[in-house]
Amino acid sequence: MSEARRRELGDTDAPVEDELKESFDNTIEEGAERLHRTFRNILVTGVFGGFEIGLGIMAYLAVLHQTGDHLLAGLAFSVGLVALFLAHSELFTENFLMPVAAVVAKEGSVTQLAKLWGGTLVANLVSGWAFVWIVMQAFPEWNETVAESAHHFIDAPFSLQVVALAVLGGSTITLMSRMQQGTSNDVAKIVATVIGGFLLAGLQLFHSILDSLLIFAAIHSGADISYLQWLGWFGYTLAFNMLGGLLLVTLLRLVRTKELIEKRREEAPADPDAPHNR
Repeated sequence: MSEARRRELGDTDAPVEDELKESFDNTIEEGAERLHRTFRNILVTGVFGGFEIGLGIMAYLAVLHQTGDHLLAGLAFSVGLVALFLAHSELFTENFLMPVAAVVAKEGSVTQLAKLWGGTLVANLVSGWAFVWIVMQAFPEWNETVAESAHHFIDAPFSLQVVALAVLGGSTITLMSRMQQGTSNDVAKIVATVIGGFLLAGLQLFHSILDSLLIFAAIHSGADISYLQWLGWFGYTLAFNMLGGLLLVTLLRLVRTKELIEKRREEAPADPDAPHNR
């Protein structure tokens, strides 16, 4: 189909489907809003994000302890991601698509992106660490279950399989964000969120925040795991989460919307650090 014909079929003057343009606009607007938050707001949303993922960990451990079934526990974990979505909190790995797209479209700067990533990551980890401490004091009967879950990640030898699991972890959470932006229907967004949680936790994909909280919970329970072991695992998991989210989803999405990005860049303010007024 020619470019001219594609334009005739839609209401926009861009050679893309109208639905794609709407999704693109939502992605850029959401990304720009996140980039232009104050550092205080970044920390607050990140703290609540850690609490809500901790809620998912609590549900996950409850079901896993009773059933021993990781797939059922993965469905239970979705409670945390649904809470995250409904409360408009922030998870570090959700920030691979929308803020990056906004930076590429000149609606924000690399400095703002670094501030968003750094603040959210630290806030998620610190608040999640505190929340799972409370959980393990409340449910000491889960000690064996959480220790086994944590050792699954900590004891895994670095291999191509581990790299693939971490890449899939990053791409899955980013694709979940993409699906949420692709519809205005809240029910459909929640369905996408449940799918993301089920895949992440049910298949035991390597995810830097989710699995860190499991490891923290195991440390709180007295498991034979050190923070140095966690840090070594966390470093490569974080790197490959980012690779999966940025390469497999974000980059391809940017290529798909190349024409819209170019048009947006032409309309963008000269100073991307200026307050976002759209």
